[in-house]
Amino acid sequence: MAEDATVVEVPGHKTAAPVQLRPHVRVMHGLRKPANWLQLVRFALVGGVGFVVNVGVYAVCVHGLSIDYRLAAVVAWMVAVTNNFILNRHWTFAAGDGNVRFQAIRFFVVSLLAFAASFLFLSVLVELGGVAKVPAQALAVAASTPLNFLGNKLWSFRERG
Repeated sequence: MAEDATVVEVPGHKTAAPVQLRPHVRVMHGLRKPANWLQLVRFALVGGVGFVVNVGVYAVCVHGLSIDYRLAAVVAWMVAVTNNFILNRHWTFAAGDGNVRFQAIRFFVVSLLAFAASFLFLSVLVELGGVAKVPAQALAVAASTPLNFLGNKLWSFRERG
């Protein structure tokens, strides 16, 4: 993978050998690339659409259908994660030429981990914080976004070297 390694000349060898970069060095290299910032903006836009879908479905489930807020969070996540996978795969990470099944599984795992963090935060806000359910959902989804971006960039849709 091109982002994971840099090539160095090894004395006595005819070809250059890859050297693994430490994580903080990778982050510094990544921050210097304008393409990464553009990708983050695209991810944020897709996330914004997913956020509206998530909170909208959640509000309909809680207030329109009188579904328990925890089940509503699961339903809203399932709709939003499907929407976000399609948009991120084709637009944010331009990974349409990759194996869709492989990417979908990874995307689902990353999204599930982010959802678990979001769900925990939602429960704490509603049960312990007394925050209204829809604003609590909005805060919980927003709080899990950085975890979601990093997981998808570095694992789900990473470029193959």
